[in-house]
Amino acid sequence: MARGNAPKSRAPSQRQLRVGELLREALTDTFRRAPIRDPILSGVAITVTEVRTAPDLKQARVFVMPLGGGDGAPIVEALGRAAPYLRTEVARRVNLRYAPALEFELDRSFDESSHIDELLNELPARNE
Repeated sequence: MARGNAPKSRAPSQRQLRVGELLREALTDTFRRAPIRDPILSGVAITVTEVRTAPDLKQARVFVMPLGGGDGAPIVEALGRAAPYLRTEVARRVNLRYAPALEFELDRSFDESSHIDELLNELPARNE
């Protein structure tokens, strides 16, 4: 099969997964050690839950969550403003040909899973 005719797969490749994990570790280390001068981000613990990279590894979507919950929208907005600085810091820590452009998004998976748990707990118990 010719390379251009290969079926498109939605699952990320092993390389995308490896690079995503490296980026997650680099961002976590950056949040812990490097000073970010945005007043919204100072003193806030941020959890990086996942990093998904594009197939060409030039873009990365970073899923974050403030530790302890709370309103994450201002934090995501502040991270968006700090993205060029964070991209530079990640480029220093991870050896890639191109430093990926970082796009931050609030991770809603914990909210969704707790909602599913609530729905399951509301189901009537079956007597078997």
